[in-house]
Amino acid sequence: MTPDQALSDLKRRGLLRSLRALPDNRGKLEIGGETWLNFSSNDYLDLAHHPALADAATAAVRQLGCSSGGSRLTSGHLTVHAALESALADFTGMETALVFGSGFLTNLGVIPALAGNRAQVFCDRLNHASLIDGALMSGGKWHRYRHNDTAHLETLLSRHPAQEGETRIVVTDSIFSMDGDAAPLAEIFAIARRAGALLVVDESHAIGVLGPAGAGLCAELGMTPDVLTCGMGKAFGSYGGFAACSHALAALIVNRARSFIYSTGLPPACIAASHAALGLFIEHRGALGEGLMDRARHMHALLAAADFAMPPAVASPILPVMVGDNHAALAFADRLAEKRILCGAIRPPTVPPGTARLRLTVTRAHSAADLAAAADAFAAVGRDLGVLQ
Repeated sequence: MTPDQALSDLKRRGLLRSLRALPDNRGKLEIGGETWLNFSSNDYLDLAHHPALADAATAAVRQLGCSSGGSRLTSGHLTVHAALESALADFTGMETALVFGSGFLTNLGVIPALAGNRAQVFCDRLNHASLIDGALMSGGKWHRYRHNDTAHLETLLSRHPAQEGETRIVVTDSIFSMDGDAAPLAEIFAIARRAGALLVVDESHAIGVLGPAGAGLCAELGMTPDVLTCGMGKAFGSYGGFAACSHALAALIVNRARSFIYSTGLPPACIAASHAALGLFIEHRGALGEGLMDRARHMHALLAAADFAMPPAVASPILPVMVGDNHAALAFADRLAEKRILCGAIRPPTVPPGTARLRLTVTRAHSAADLAAAADAFAAVGRDLGVLQ
């Protein structure tokens, strides 16, 4: 199949994607002199433009420049990296932490590093692509259990016992990025411990939002996974990723994780901004996340009142508005854009076939009036397109 044929096939199936340049990334922004509401942003706490982050990043650039200048194992490991890693370890209650170039690179490096030469990896079917790719890159056998189905996970573990010299790893998101629901972490933790398996939990959509001082869902439940990973492009309002774990596992990751060994260290500006965001989490003692979750619950209620089939509970600021058909989801997003609302149409392979949806993310940039206006727009478009009767 030629590139043109491949693109035509994607378009036919409603799967063609393209880039759209925006003048800003805020939850509320100006485009062509008009105010738009952005419900596609992961800047949950509206920190990307916070003065504390901007001042910290600016000072880091002036003092240290725009690049770390090398990989972490050459000259790219700066004292600012070490300071952030120490603070992240304290915040998550882990022995140590390692900063990576992104959340994706974190998972892409951590899972193969833990797996070594022989492993079995057990993944939730709706895990983020970075976790799936990390499992694939591990070269080990991997098994996918039904979404949040702990009985199925336990069955798979019992059917596939560890062979001599083999590591078993259970991998899950804490908050799933497309459905916004929470994993049954307490049960998964107990199952992994009984099976003697390592547990890796990605807290990218939970840290900053949930738990004591925003320390995440694991902290809220009082459980400690073997490795906690997180991308800092969400509630942190910055960029990068980290893995928090024991000293022994961190040493293993430093020696084995190709995405850590062969990548330039995260730029000082990103490190400084993330450190400033962490300070805000601690300073506000969880109030930022609590206020955000109040907004998310309010938006959920508005959409449910408009007769959208919403999840029964609100576990995160991510609210899926289910459409089903790929072309219908694209049309829904286009019609919302006509009303100056940005909300991306999410289609396979990001979500399973037949489950295309609008992934609506509430942020602290959205006022109650913004949420009411958006809910009215969603309802109007839903009725026009036949998504709502």
